[in-house]
This record gives sequence, C-alpha cells and structure tokens, in this order.
Amino acid sequence: MNIRNEIRDLVSEIQPLDEIERQHINYVMDWLKTNLEIFRIEKPANPPIHLVSYFLVFSPDQSQVLLVDHKKAELWLPPGGHVEINENPKDTVKREAKEKLGIETEFIFEKPLFLTVTETVGNVTQHTDVSLWYAIKWKPEDSLIYDKEEFNQIQWLGIEEMQRLEDLDKYLKSLLLVLKKQCYPLENV
Repeated sequence: MNIRNEIRDLVSEIQPLDEIERQHINYVMDWLKTNLEIFRIEKPANPPIHLVSYFLVFSPDQSQVLLVDHKKAELWLPPGGHVEINENPKDTVKREAKEKLGIETEFIFEKPLFLTVTETVGNVTQHTDVSLWYAIKWKPEDSLIYDKEEFNQIQWLGIEEMQRLEDLDKYLKSLLLVLKKQCYPLENV
C-alpha cells in the first residue's frame, strides 16, 4: 500500500468530535484523492497545504500535559512537526519526539485521535497545516532536552491550568474532549 492510501486509512478511522472536525476530515479525504503534493517539499510553505503530526505528551497519571512555547507560531502548542516525504505520520511523532525533546515515544493510542485543518498564525509564512494528533506518555520527573531554536520554553501544566492559557492552540481543548470520549481517564477535563 502506498503512503497516501495509508494516510487516507488513518484519516477515515478518526471519529469526529463535532461538525467542524467532520468537515476537516471530509476536506482531507477529498484532498488525498487529488494529485496534489501532501508533504512539505520546501520550507517554509511549499506546497501551501501539507501534513503535520502533533503529539500531546501526558504524564502517566494524566494529571499534567507538556506544552511548548513555540517561537514561530507564538502559541503554546503540543510538540510536533512536518511529515517528511513518504513518511508515516506516526513515524513523524517518533522522530520529532527524539529531535525536539530527546525522548523515546510511548504511545497512548497507536493511531491519531484527532485531525485539524488550520491556517498558520504567528511569525511564519501563511500556509495550511493538515494535522494528525497523537497522544504519548512521559514522566515529568524524567529529563527532557528541548529544542531551544524552536521553543522559548516548555512547561508541564495541569489540565485545568492549560485550559486557562490565552495563547493556546484553539484545538487543544477539543483534543482533550476526544481523549475523554476514547475512555482515557482524564479526571480534570
């Protein structure tokens, strides 16, 4: 199976949380049927629509989430990065976790839980990210070596504390609802 079909299968298995995510899934399924390039082939934004993988890092007891203060986006986000040409988005998570945080991944779920289609914001050439969202575990007490070129800082936050941030990615709260719906025991959502 080719990578485009693998990604189409991943997207088709995502259960939409609401009408917005349903629209995003339908858009991406149509986009994947075209001959348009789906991977970023040249920085910063060629093609202007391309794949990204995010991964929300949870503490093992699910009481905390790791977020990064992303320099270019000027937002608090989960870590993530662009899917390389012909790369499986799950492999992107493994690669980015190692590159950006110096950690090995332990997936909570093997497949993406959430999908968004987002116009970029902040200090970056405007383009559209088609983002597959994963969830992984890491212990807050274990060391992280984060990429200071890309992030101003990183911070472990309680779920309620995270939801109060003003400069937070607009879809993070929805992702937390998806995780709760998937029977992941998020006590504070």
